[in-house]
Amino acid sequence: MLAAGDRVPEFSLLDQDALPVTGDALLAAGPLVLYFYPKDETPGCTREACAFRDAYTDFADAGASVVGVSADDPVSHKRFAERHRLPFRLLSDPTGALAKSFGVKKTLGILPGRVTFVIDRSGIVRYAFSSQIAPERHVSEALRVLKDISAIH
Repeated sequence: MLAAGDRVPEFSLLDQDALPVTGDALLAAGPLVLYFYPKDETPGCTREACAFRDAYTDFADAGASVVGVSADDPVSHKRFAERHRLPFRLLSDPTGALAKSFGVKKTLGILPGRVTFVIDRSGIVRYAFSSQIAPERHVSEALRVLKDISAIH
């Protein structure tokens, strides 16, 4: 799995509006919180997405974008985002290629991983947090790291 100090790979995926999104374009806007999650509308993933939604202004105040990634297609992502009023992009990684390039491992070899990466605007991972059983903690960990980064700069 990518760790602090690693450079993120280049990527281009479709978002919930079926629009192509590149990693470079996301990073041009500032720090990026990229979180990988197993599946739209599952209990843990819904709690995690809603926790990111509820803290969205804190991320925006820190200058960071939040983006979720799963294997679900853009149509599923659009329904999920609309149903839960998610103010951020969800990217479709149908083959799991992006998850694999970030080193996101499957839990018990079958369930897609739940990992959050905090990436600075130059494309360097500042922090990676992996926990299948603590979905809401991904939000607090990411915010903590963003505050640490902004205190340094």
